[in-house]
Amino acid sequence: MTVSETRSIPLVDLAAKTRLAAQKLGILSTAEKNQAIEAIAQALEAAAPEIIAANQADCHTAEAEGIPKPLYNRLKFDATKLNSTITGLRDVAKLPDPVGVVQIHRELDQGLTLKRITCPLGVLGVIFEARPEAVIQISALAIKSGNGVVLKGGKEAINSCQALVKAIRQGLSQTAVNPDAVQLLTTREEILELLRLDDYVDLIIPRGSNSFVKFVQDNTRIPVLGHAEGICHVYIDKLADIKKAIAITVDSKTQYPAACNAVETLLVHQEIASQFLLEAVTALQAKNVELRGDAKTLAIVNIKSATEEDWLTEYTDLILSIKIVENLEAAIAHINTYGSGHTDVIVTEDQAAANTFLNQVDAAGVFHNCSTRFADGFRYGFGAEVGISTQQMPPRGPVGLEGLVTYKYQIVGDGHIVASYSGSNAKPFTHRDL
Repeated sequence: MTVSETRSIPLVDLAAKTRLAAQKLGILSTAEKNQAIEAIAQALEAAAPEIIAANQADCHTAEAEGIPKPLYNRLKFDATKLNSTITGLRDVAKLPDPVGVVQIHRELDQGLTLKRITCPLGVLGVIFEARPEAVIQISALAIKSGNGVVLKGGKEAINSCQALVKAIRQGLSQTAVNPDAVQLLTTREEILELLRLDDYVDLIIPRGSNSFVKFVQDNTRIPVLGHAEGICHVYIDKLADIKKAIAITVDSKTQYPAACNAVETLLVHQEIASQFLLEAVTALQAKNVELRGDAKTLAIVNIKSATEEDWLTEYTDLILSIKIVENLEAAIAHINTYGSGHTDVIVTEDQAAANTFLNQVDAAGVFHNCSTRFADGFRYGFGAEVGISTQQMPPRGPVGLEGLVTYKYQIVGDGHIVASYSGSNAKPFTHRDL
């Protein structure tokens, strides 16, 4: 069945098909799931010209409609990006299977044993914007973790998503995984309908702004794993190595400014501000970064003035706001006030200051002397990610395979009854880990 054919099916029926496919997928062997991932990789390679052409059509439409530059950069999916994503897809197949892991194996009494074993969640509903590569990454993680997935990409990437899902389903058709395990929605109206399918969908993963994540949370009874804004910070401490600090700042902002893990606010200790900023501003402006600073920064360098709104803004572009702070405590306070809980960095040679920062900054990723851009499932060795969760409860940060499984308790006995362990002659439990 092709992607276009599935759209004639009511969404509730499509979700039911996905759930049935997921139930069968959840009990497949590791080898069968890995074979399915390799089949997807080969199908994507075969369909590369069609996929790239579909993306070019999306890009042309987006340009004509005046799409913002950061969104356009996320949308563009050329041969290099496709090949890189396929490599990441194959890396997922190499990862340990997260399903069937025995976390607890305990004897409760002779002949009565308890196990806690990991198992798939069921069906994932993932809503994302411009990034076509997300289709591949999420599909691979869903299959490896034994889950079905219903994907909803942004309208700007509709042709790209359709071409990708078509190839993925063609690849799956040659394997033990039913292609119905991967579905694609194509209209905005389907989002609200998807959010009502709590009988069929077990987890919603929205990737977008804080307001969009809140909209999803307010309109569904399904658990939500929010991938929200990345207002990331780099703090340059008074004992920072200037060379390191400049390299980390430039990389964090310019290596891929459209990413959610790019730095948006630079905080600088007042004792090092003049020395650092005079060099850093030159390096950043050489990379075409537009700089905005607070009053203390403007007294040192000639850049635009920053406003309160800048501390709350995810630019996803070559724009960086700068603030000079009195000390480490002021930097931490600023981050915990304005940050989104994504990723924050301290640059310092003072280990005590680094430890304070690492322990007191409230974020999913807190780094010392390295770029914010390391906050990524692939770089963490997860193979890929379905998103980066900024919520307090786990999974937090890049969500890979481990974040897509839950667990169940299994007890095996031989006619055991609870009455034997109650009352004046109660048998004792052994509670012996095996």
